[in-house]
Amino acid sequence: MRENAMKAGVVARYGSIEVGEVEKPKPTEEQVLVRVRASSLNALDWYGFTGRPYFARALSGFRRPRSSAIGADFAGVVESVGDAVDDFAPGDEVYGCVTGSLAEYVVTGKAIALKPANVSFEEASTVPVAGFTALQGLRDHGSVQPGQRVLVNGAAGGVGTYTVQIAKALGAEVHAVCSTGNVEQSRELGADRVFDYTREDFTRSGVRYDVIFDNAGSRSWRSMCRVLAPKGIVVLVGGSRRKRLLGPLGHVARVKLASLLSRRRAAFFISKPTRDDLAALRDLIESGRVKPVIERRYELAQLGEALHQMDDGHARAKIVVTVPSPADNARTHRAAEVAVSRAGSSTR
Repeated sequence: MRENAMKAGVVARYGSIEVGEVEKPKPTEEQVLVRVRASSLNALDWYGFTGRPYFARALSGFRRPRSSAIGADFAGVVESVGDAVDDFAPGDEVYGCVTGSLAEYVVTGKAIALKPANVSFEEASTVPVAGFTALQGLRDHGSVQPGQRVLVNGAAGGVGTYTVQIAKALGAEVHAVCSTGNVEQSRELGADRVFDYTREDFTRSGVRYDVIFDNAGSRSWRSMCRVLAPKGIVVLVGGSRRKRLLGPLGHVARVKLASLLSRRRAAFFISKPTRDDLAALRDLIESGRVKPVIERRYELAQLGEALHQMDDGHARAKIVVTVPSPADNARTHRAAEVAVSRAGSSTR
């Protein structure tokens, strides 16, 4: 591999990804260069990989993606810093959010913070995007207060597992909606009541909720209003990936329009990566109130397989991609050469 190159996930066309050789990034005077140890997958990565929903191609590119970079979450070790950086130093263990994180190196100067000390790089890499979504959705848009009742519709997967825990940390009574296989997980994460949606309809429970965190997009505004408090709010986050044209946006639009005729409210947002919220999430993790949950682990070379694991939209928790160091790759390459050489010698 060239001296100034690195391995990274590259989406040259929709539905196809390879781990190829790209230029290693160089930090500006205000940036930090991080050697990535682990990254994790989010719905946004799957959308970028598949080019769905098709409506989004107006921004991402109609025939092929305008940007081949993929990934957002990262955890790793600072390798070097720009001259104007005084809050990080080489050797610091950090985590954060930046486009193109499914690579050996990233540079960033914004959404980066010291990694929670009590978790691994793999665990830390699951936090940023899912954690931002859960924290900002509950705190900023749902305005969750101690003693309120919160329902998380879609309590599994990356966002769901963090939402259950953060809602509890904010002092709420938390009810979770998930499939049969995730009921026990939701209980272990702190849910006070769990609805198995294959057996029970939460909209017929008679319970009233101050906040419904809609991560599944599986119920209409009318049905959710049956259990939404008079001044309650539905925080719209996700939805079905099966709608190829609009994806979850169709559900979001229908709920938002219907809510305009009601005293109850519906809010849709896109999370914003910030250092302050990375610090807030670190505090929650180090205090033991929130813990990362990993479903599966892959290596960077298995990136295509990892992305296809997300096809059905029913991840149990986070999918992590570990990133071997260039030195590890070199050792593996040399070992393979030696093995081939020995095999050749044995046949002569």
